[in-house]
Amino acid sequence: MAHLTIYSDGSCLGNPGRGGWAALIREGSSEQVLTGSEAQSTNNRMELTAALRALEALSGRSQVDFYTDSEYLRRGITEWLPGWRARGWKRKGGRLANVELWQALDRAIERHQIHWHWVKGHSTNKDNQRVDKLAREAMLGR
Repeated sequence: MAHLTIYSDGSCLGNPGRGGWAALIREGSSEQVLTGSEAQSTNNRMELTAALRALEALSGRSQVDFYTDSEYLRRGITEWLPGWRARGWKRKGGRLANVELWQALDRAIERHQIHWHWVKGHSTNKDNQRVDKLAREAMLGR
């Protein structure tokens, strides 16, 4: 089983507004960068999209150290997902935002062993800074 490291980030100009996302997938000394944008999105949607696109890009079962500065993503996967699934993809208070992305992420994480790590955004973590910059560039169409 391959061991990979993933960093992902999402960005939005306005919330909602034009959005961008980026992911860095590293295996040993090789790396793959993924980016994309949406004309109308939210910051949370871009965070989820970045993670989803990264996991969908993996060809086989992998051990993954996944780094994100989004507590929404990390806590959603590690804490809230089982409850949402049990309640038919609803929050205790009703509708679940971004349900289609959460469902796709639920499917995408099944085949991997993932250790989720939170990093402070806009800190000294160079890879988090890199995906932040790539997401903002994607958002701006660069």
